[in-house]
Amino acid sequence: MKNKILIVSALVIAAGCTKLDEHLGSQTTAGSGSSGGVTATNLLAGTYDAMRLPYQDQTRVWAAEQLTTDEMIAPTRAGDWDDNGIWRVLHSHQWDPNHGYLADAYRDLGRVVFSATDLLRLSPTPQQAAEGRFLRAMVMFELVEGWDQVPYRENTTNSEEVPKVRVGSAALDYIISELNAIIADLPVSPAKKANKDAARVLLMKCFLNKGVIANRAAPTFAPADMNQVITLADQVLNSSRGYTLEANFFDAYAPTNETISKEDIWTAENIGGSSSGNVRSRWFSGLHYNQNPSGWNGWTTLSDFYGKFEATDKRRGGSTYPGMDKGISPGFLVGQQKTYKKATSPGAFPYAPLDSNLTDRTGAPLVFTPQVKSVETGSDLERTGIRVMKYPIDYASGDNANNDYVYFKISDVILMKAEAILRGGTATANPAAFGGSNTALGQVNFLRTHASRGASALGSLTLDNLLDERGRELYWEGWRRQDLIRFGKFLNAWQEKPASDAKRLIFPIPSRSLAANPNLVQNPGY
Repeated sequence: MKNKILIVSALVIAAGCTKLDEHLGSQTTAGSGSSGGVTATNLLAGTYDAMRLPYQDQTRVWAAEQLTTDEMIAPTRAGDWDDNGIWRVLHSHQWDPNHGYLADAYRDLGRVVFSATDLLRLSPTPQQAAEGRFLRAMVMFELVEGWDQVPYRENTTNSEEVPKVRVGSAALDYIISELNAIIADLPVSPAKKANKDAARVLLMKCFLNKGVIANRAAPTFAPADMNQVITLADQVLNSSRGYTLEANFFDAYAPTNETISKEDIWTAENIGGSSSGNVRSRWFSGLHYNQNPSGWNGWTTLSDFYGKFEATDKRRGGSTYPGMDKGISPGFLVGQQKTYKKATSPGAFPYAPLDSNLTDRTGAPLVFTPQVKSVETGSDLERTGIRVMKYPIDYASGDNANNDYVYFKISDVILMKAEAILRGGTATANPAAFGGSNTALGQVNFLRTHASRGASALGSLTLDNLLDERGRELYWEGWRRQDLIRFGKFLNAWQEKPASDAKRLIFPIPSRSLAANPNLVQNPGY
């Protein structure tokens, strides 16, 4: 299993680096006056492609933002998923500057910064320039939020130039100024392109986290910043794109989400059967070897996090998902796992559960249990932990899954607006399409009690239960670490993790990046 994971990751990394290296190699030719075949159009396409590896692969941003939290763990199962402890140290907050996947994430985000900047020298149209600058702003936000230091080059044709570095609040101020400068030139739609509402959502995240970037250990939330969040939220909620909540919660992540979803604001296009990122890792990472598709039997959620959901909450999953043709429904997989056969009754779901049950490789019933440890050694080690599938499986496309990867969706906007009100911003009413409430509690309850969610209304809204609500709505989407830091919970003890030191609020600058760039300085404590 270890070899399987490493081979898959290596192939993904190689594919991503090959595309990027082709662009970088041809940039020198273009810069020297040769036609070289490099245009603003194909370099912009290459920048979008460069986003796939850091965001969709399981070893980059997703690992950094999820495995470090109370939502996710990657237990070692005898020899499987050991990999010299590289996964365990993320959950237990014991990483150091030599952690390979954190270093890879930092490097690959930096490559997007370079590619987007390089685009600007090729006489792009105003819209192309705005799209490239938005992509650059997005990864710069990820870099400053995670590592506090953002390397950049102003002259991409000079390979000898040492990248400059923006740090902390100065980096965030630059990102805010860039987004404000480009929003007029961004298109309204589609979701698969950088667009105006995506820029507004990223600005919301900037203003919501402004006090965090300034002081992660004791953030403050200025009313003026919270009012900016609320104003931007109202612009998105009233957008001409006509967002609505789906009838089925998981439609926003489905293989056909590009055409059916009215929740998704900004996505990364994946094309089933021809090309895609690695969104399939969202189900391969957890599914057992004997399930269809055969998974890697790795990552799970924790029982305490699963316990935050009411039994009626449809976001938890567990019911048959319309349109699936093999029977594994999205959500949390717990208990006995089954094989499936085709239904025979007219109009029935295409596949129905058999009476026979799946087994693990020892022949024991494949029963996923809530209990899970960081290191599993018992006879049940293949079965421990509740598995999670946020994206319905694309059986038709295989490795090149057709599910567009979701960066931003409308429910996040509702929750960020409610948080800004709770933190001292001036409340405004949501449009009628989103319940019409002018209170943070009413706005959150509209989301919770919508037929697609099915949870009961909260009696009151506090920062604690709002954080829980963000977890229930946005689990497995790469926002949990950021949320835990903003809500002051990231250093707390939780399952399989002791309380951690304040230095863990920022990742270390990778040793290899420090060696290559004298303008970088190691973060405190590392």
